[in-house]
Amino acid sequence: MGTRDERIDAYIAKSADFAQPVLRNLREIVHEGCPDVEETIKWSFPHFTYKGILCAMAAFKKHCAFHFWRGGLVDAKLKRSGEAMGQFGRITSMKDLPSKRVLVEYVRAAVLLHDQGIKVPKKAKTAAEKKALVAPAYFKAALKKNQKATATFAGFPYSKKKEYIEWVTEAKTKETRDRRLKTSVEWMAEGKARNWKYDKSIGPRMNANENKGIGR
Repeated sequence: MGTRDERIDAYIAKSADFAQPVLRNLREIVHEGCPDVEETIKWSFPHFTYKGILCAMAAFKKHCAFHFWRGGLVDAKLKRSGEAMGQFGRITSMKDLPSKRVLVEYVRAAVLLHDQGIKVPKKAKTAAEKKALVAPAYFKAALKKNQKATATFAGFPYSKKKEYIEWVTEAKTKETRDRRLKTSVEWMAEGKARNWKYDKSIGPRMNANENKGIGR
């Protein structure tokens, strides 16, 4: 039998009024589709695990989100939403989601993938990604002032280095660039990637203090 985590009860209770019935329904749907599912909290929001992370849900001020870890394999139609974290866009009520029957089938399909050990194939690097990165002098200078940030950046793969460099260099004003550079060094000093809030296809960690700097 599966397990339930009291922290998820607390998470739901603290969520906005509109979000609570959505989260409760999604929780029960996951348990119906996977009786052996185990609940936990990762990155500050509810996750459901079965031989690995199966799916997750989250509540924000004005919407909820629901995400299957291997969504594209569960159903080809389940592509990452451009409007919100997860594959179902901004959820404000159960009406924004497929029927319960469909959702339960999605959960069962996800369980089967985990049983069979099928994972999302990694994308091969393109020729463009193999080109040497060129970090501006001011970027390198800022890194040298912080040993932890320097070590983190050095250990990053190409793609994560590129994310930071592009975020800083694409700033339209010097003020914005300097602000982004400062935030970048702070995050790297903490061992974080540029898009650390969305690591492993899951959306943001719910931490208002750490949210400073996004989109600047």
